[in-house]
Amino acid sequence: MAAIKTFEDIEAWQRARELAKIVFELTTKDPFLKDYSLKDQINRACGSIMDNIAEGFERGGNKEFINFLSYARGSAGEVRSQLYRALDRKYITENEFETIRQNVTAISRMITTFMNYLQSSDFKGMKFHEPDPTYNLEL
Repeated sequence: MAAIKTFEDIEAWQRARELAKIVFELTTKDPFLKDYSLKDQINRACGSIMDNIAEGFERGGNKEFINFLSYARGSAGEVRSQLYRALDRKYITENEFETIRQNVTAISRMITTFMNYLQSSDFKGMKFHEPDPTYNLEL
């Protein structure tokens, strides 16, 4: 397994970043473009997935990290819910919906797996260890 030294090393964060790019591109096209509220909401929820992973990692403790991963997972659920509204309003095709839904569901599973790993790990976070200022989680 790979060592995690920065939040950018976390696969769920990488996948969330890609998801945010895909959703942003979809929201720049008509008719989605004109629904400012949903467009903003779904883009913010996508960003929240990756941002909460990053913020939790930077907090330095597993309990805080798990808490922020929970927020990230909640944001993934929010994105899935908003996708249904976009589909129902015919802003996206059935194929676009299904592709994004599968991606965000996979990200949710990755986050859950990571949370379970952290909960069972003896490593409690970088702020509890001397002097190494970086995580070096072996997954």
